[in-house]
Amino acid sequence: MSVRNAAKIFTSVMAAASLSLALLMPGPAFADAGFRQWVAGFRATAVQSGVSGALYDQAFRNIRDIDPVVLEKARTQPEFTAPAWDYFDNRVHDQSVAVGQQMARKWKPWLDRIEARFGVNRYILLAIWSMESNYGEILKRDDVMRNVVRSLATLAYADPKRAKFARTQLIAALKILQTGDIDESHLSGSWAGAMGHTQFIPTSYLHYAVDMDGNGKRDIWNSIPDALATSANLLKKNGWQAGKTWGYE
Repeated sequence: MSVRNAAKIFTSVMAAASLSLALLMPGPAFADAGFRQWVAGFRATAVQSGVSGALYDQAFRNIRDIDPVVLEKARTQPEFTAPAWDYFDNRVHDQSVAVGQQMARKWKPWLDRIEARFGVNRYILLAIWSMESNYGEILKRDDVMRNVVRSLATLAYADPKRAKFARTQLIAALKILQTGDIDESHLSGSWAGAMGHTQFIPTSYLHYAVDMDGNGKRDIWNSIPDALATSANLLKKNGWQAGKTWGYE
């Protein structure tokens, strides 16, 4: 056998092997069809949990496939622990403190009312706001914010490790839409479904969300009073005691 013929045979074998592997791997069309089948199948579960069938169809009407960004974030999410003070040193700096002082002045009337109603120190709420969304700056980033329904459906369908969590949160997210507090085009959050200025997952939103500004909607995405009051309500309902210190070094 000549070298040239051997090379041709080797190339053909490699091409055939590559093709066989490709046929075993679901391509985009197959993956999308599988996802759409999952969405159709999950509808009954959502309806049994109290979600309107019409709302379910509306929420998924423009969602045709999984969100690859969500799967990449899930795949690369680090699992580690760090000492609390190392974490704080990386997140608390002169600029964040300066912005926090500005926000304390800007939102003082609302912070007064939230403190009076829930008994939670305003500086704790401002610190939560800073840590969770950098005072809302993260919500402006299209590269970070995802469609919550699509994100959670992606995890429920394609991430076995997070599937149970994602299914529960997806039903809760659909129930949020059902309340009318927000519509599906504005229900945004992190890749894992954390929402708004203080990053509440859907189930926590349903338990603790507050309409502080009195406009008839519990809007933690666009209303700073609602977002901060929601965090205060969570703390109060979980045992926060006004005037007590929360920790020490």
